[in-house]
Amino acid sequence: MKPHLFKKIILSIILLSFSTPFFVKAIALPNPLEWDTIEEVIEGIIDFIFWAAVAIAPLMIIITGAYFLTSGGNPEKVRKAKDIILWTVVGLTIVLLAKGIISVVKQIIGG
Repeated sequence: MKPHLFKKIILSIILLSFSTPFFVKAIALPNPLEWDTIEEVIEGIIDFIFWAAVAIAPLMIIITGAYFLTSGGNPEKVRKAKDIILWTVVGLTIVLLAKGIISVVKQIIGG
């Protein structure tokens, strides 16, 4: 690329970056979220993760039951099923404790 062309491109980018605020003020975008503050956004994300975990945990327990039933006494498949149920319970416990700790902290600080 020729040096003078490169300088023109860089100069154009710089000039456009300074004029961007004028163009942005002309466009008003509505808020696509139902929340207005970052705290509400974080709380919405936490609620989504909580309800997703509550919905997925029973499915994982059902899948683990199928692993037990189809293991046929194979120790490796039984161990895998036990691992799945163990980590499902651990994950659900963490999610429930996290939601509970958040509620307790909110009550303590008066939020």
